[in-house]
Amino acid sequence: MAEAGCLKVWLDRDGALLRLRLARPKANICDAAMIAALHAALDAHRGQRGLRGVLLDAEGPHFSFGASVEEHLADRCAGMLASLHALILAMAGYPVPILVAVRGQCLGGGLEIALAGGPIFAHPDAAFGQPEMKLGVFAPAASCLLPWRVSAVVAEDLLWSGRSLTGREAHAVGLVGALADDPEAAALATFDEHLAAKSAAALACAVEAVRAPRLRELRERLAEVERLYLDRLMKTHDANEGLAAFLAKRPPNWEHR
Repeated sequence: MAEAGCLKVWLDRDGALLRLRLARPKANICDAAMIAALHAALDAHRGQRGLRGVLLDAEGPHFSFGASVEEHLADRCAGMLASLHALILAMAGYPVPILVAVRGQCLGGGLEIALAGGPIFAHPDAAFGQPEMKLGVFAPAASCLLPWRVSAVVAEDLLWSGRSLTGREAHAVGLVGALADDPEAAALATFDEHLAAKSAAALACAVEAVRAPRLRELRERLAEVERLYLDRLMKTHDANEGLAAFLAKRPPNWEHR
C-alpha cells in the first residue's frame, strides 16, 4: 500500500481493482494536495494491463466535507478550479468504472469528485449536497455533472438551495445507485459479480463507447462554467463576502451585487 499523506493507494483482487482511500479524516477535505494525489494515482495506473475497476472510498465517518474554502478565495480559486476540473475530466474519461462508496457527509467538491466516478454506493444515512450557494458561490463541476444523474428539477434544487439529501433520498432520485449499511462491501461485491470476470480490453472499449459523447460535452461545459465563475462571480461583492464570512464564522452580509 502506498500513501501520499492524504490518500491510500493499493491494488486489490490480484491487480484487477485499484483502491483509492481518502485518508485525512474526519473531513477528508478535497484540497490541492488531495486533488493532486488522486490525479497522480489514477495516472500511475491508467492503462495497467488487467485493470477492471477502481474503488474510491474514505477513512473515518465522512466521505468528504468538500473543497478547501481558503482555496476558493479570489487570489487562489483559478488554480483550484483548474486542478479540480482536470481531475474530474480524468475520472470521467477513465478506461474502467470508478465505483464510489460513501458514508456520512459527501458535500461540495467531495460530491463533485464522486459524481465524476460512479456508480455510487451509499449508507442510507449518508448526506449528499452542494452547499456552495450558502457561501455566495456556485458549484461549477456539479452544474455539469448532476444533470447526468438526476432530473433537471432535482439538479436545480440541489444547486440553487444548497440543501442536502439523505442516502435514501439520493437513491430515490437516482443520484445513488445502491444503498447498503456497508457501502464498501457492496461495491466490492458488485465488482466481484459483474466486472472481475470481464475482459479489461473489452471493458475499456465499452466505457469509452458510453462516455465519449459526455466527455466531449463535459470538457466544453467545464470551460464555460469556469469562465463564468472567475470572470463574473468572483468579481461580485457577495461571493467574496460569503467566503470571508464563512472563514470568520459569522453570518454573511449580502448586498446582492
